[in-house]
Amino acid sequence: MRAWVDLTNSPHVLVMRPVIERLRARGWEVEVTARDFAQTLELCDRFGIEHVAIGRHRGERRRAKAIGLATRSAALVRWARGRRFDVALGHGSNDLTVAAAALRIPSATMFDYEWATVQHWVNGRLARAVVVPDAIPPERLARYGVAGKLGRYPGLKEEYYLADFDPDPSVLEQLGLDPTRPIAVVRTAPDVSLYHRFRNELFAGVLERLRGEQTVVLPRTLEQRTELEAQGGFVVPAGALDAQSLIAAADLVVSAGGTMNREAVALGTPVWTTFEGRLGAVDELLIAQGRLRRLSSPDQVVLVKRAPDEAGGRRVRRDPERLVELLLRAAPERATATGGGA
Repeated sequence: MRAWVDLTNSPHVLVMRPVIERLRARGWEVEVTARDFAQTLELCDRFGIEHVAIGRHRGERRRAKAIGLATRSAALVRWARGRRFDVALGHGSNDLTVAAAALRIPSATMFDYEWATVQHWVNGRLARAVVVPDAIPPERLARYGVAGKLGRYPGLKEEYYLADFDPDPSVLEQLGLDPTRPIAVVRTAPDVSLYHRFRNELFAGVLERLRGEQTVVLPRTLEQRTELEAQGGFVVPAGALDAQSLIAAADLVVSAGGTMNREAVALGTPVWTTFEGRLGAVDELLIAQGRLRRLSSPDQVVLVKRAPDEAGGRRVRRDPERLVELLLRAAPERATATGGGA
């Protein structure tokens, strides 16, 4: 059996890595395409995921996104034609589902934020299987045409792809950080996302509050990196790094996006969200459980050293095999009946 995996953003490398590994362990042939955006290509290299780089992000405006979808999907069609894939798998990749539909390849998609309307309207209708956390009420997804396609999993996707993860403390030395002093990790706002288009003033205030501390800021784009380096007062890594080990060692995480917040939750690190868009069901549940806190003022951020064993016992490790099984609901019946062998 042959699978095609497409990666369009850096978090997708993390969540799809164990899926790729388990498919190959079953005897599948897996080929990977990746978009040049954020640290996607760098993370593929870091995790040893061989890939073909196709396309780039076209910008935040709707017209630019539409052009990007059309041009990259067409490029994927040209690349994939004749490769005889049995199934195409992605995490929120519109490009993949459009290209797969054009080539009549059954596809599966994953996502864990239900309000990215345009993305899900396309993927929900074109994909054969749609995999989401069970925290999302099915009625929130009905308008996306996912009836009969939903596969739901318990917990966070981060608990699955971090199941085999153990922190590497050397990341602190690489960044010149003193482990005896408090460490903050900040992820910049997703300025190019349609669901989060406006400037986040709260986030800017957090940066000012943490300037001069041991604060590692992880930018999403080259423009953000340039601005941060010009401001000074922060540690800005030169490229992709072991962010999960950094989060595990941190005393505080602040992020306007979703994946890093949930990684912090999964690793037991105190975390604040500055997200100003519409909260998804996963974050609503984490906030209700007290595992994620919503920031309303920069003054709430207090950077102190936490006890070394504070996170002990709070990690949840879940078997990624569950995600593989849900994704393969899109594959031909012979794929599961034969165990995926050629």
